[in-house]
Amino acid sequence: MAELRDALYIDGVRLPIGRARTDGYYANTRADDMAVRALRALLERVGDLDPGHIDDNVWAATTQAGDQGLTMGRSVAVLAGLPKSVPGYAVDRMCAGALTAITNAANAIRVGAQDVVVAGGVEHMFHHPMGSVVDPNPRFLTEKLVDASALVMGNTAENLHDEAPEITRQDADRYALQSQERVAKAQADGVFDSHVVPMTVWTQQGWRVVGVDEHPRHETTLEDLAELKTPFRAGGRVTAGNAAGLNDGAGCVLLTSPDVARETGLVPKMRLVDYAFVGVEPETMGWGPIPATEKLLAKTGLSIEDIDAVEMNEAFAVQCVAFLNHFGISVDSAKVNPFGGAIALGHPLAMSGARLAMQLAYRFDTDNSIRTGITTLCVGLGMGCTVLWERV
Repeated sequence: MAELRDALYIDGVRLPIGRARTDGYYANTRADDMAVRALRALLERVGDLDPGHIDDNVWAATTQAGDQGLTMGRSVAVLAGLPKSVPGYAVDRMCAGALTAITNAANAIRVGAQDVVVAGGVEHMFHHPMGSVVDPNPRFLTEKLVDASALVMGNTAENLHDEAPEITRQDADRYALQSQERVAKAQADGVFDSHVVPMTVWTQQGWRVVGVDEHPRHETTLEDLAELKTPFRAGGRVTAGNAAGLNDGAGCVLLTSPDVARETGLVPKMRLVDYAFVGVEPETMGWGPIPATEKLLAKTGLSIEDIDAVEMNEAFAVQCVAFLNHFGISVDSAKVNPFGGAIALGHPLAMSGARLAMQLAYRFDTDNSIRTGITTLCVGLGMGCTVLWERV
């Protein structure tokens, strides 16, 4: 059996994340046009690469309907003006959509089937609210395959609080405030400028260029968070303040083989080493990153102490605190999400994994002490995903 090649991460870009509402950035913008903008911007940054050499264009979307339908990978390639010889396809693993696109792309490179692949994700949650066109099979409930709470993500977070009673509402709020504060500092320091590209959109005020994430609330205080209602359960612990928002966004990354990187002069920021997907109880899907990370560490012979950097999606604060507690990492550790996460930035489902990869790449690029890092997230209907990356 031939030895696997390296799959190298070259670069990645995303649009500013918008709020999924009538006055949000992208209320009047098509999802596929958002993906096109991200793809074109990525290719502009790797100008020495002939677009005709792209072997595949892989895009994830959770709601594959309307302006997120029509086999996104192929349709976005055509709309972006890539040569018609460039194929593409769509994937869906809900919140892990982009990371699934990335691991699929990396696998094609590692086995030698392809050399250059674009992988990304898009989610327009204003046009396509979560579950808006879904028709869950009634057998889920009639045959008691899952509890009804498994189909509502906020309820699963309340269930996770039940299973981890040591994590209080106040703990979740403190973590949420930390996310807001870290995002505010990262924005002020220009961290996101390394991979966020502006887009012109039509709004109620006319045409405008958006270039900064819309969702963060820098003025947030613990007192504000404590006043928020718990919509999923009376007297609950999950609020709009300690959970990710409903958002619109698009982003993609470029992966190549070592030969292509050398031939084109492209400088890789990291390489994909391995990954793990797992299933967990759908009613407490927030546990997902823990067994996924444990499985990955077991496969690679590493321990959590060997991991220098963690970029974790913040679907809910309780999920993040549970992960940190399990692995004995302090909640305020700079090892995990030093630039904040989805609680402040927002969570456009299938796109978020691409954002995690971009933020990890930035850390590799700016901190020479980082040798290994992971991107990890929980996934709807009870799954978890963790991807291991390494300095080239």
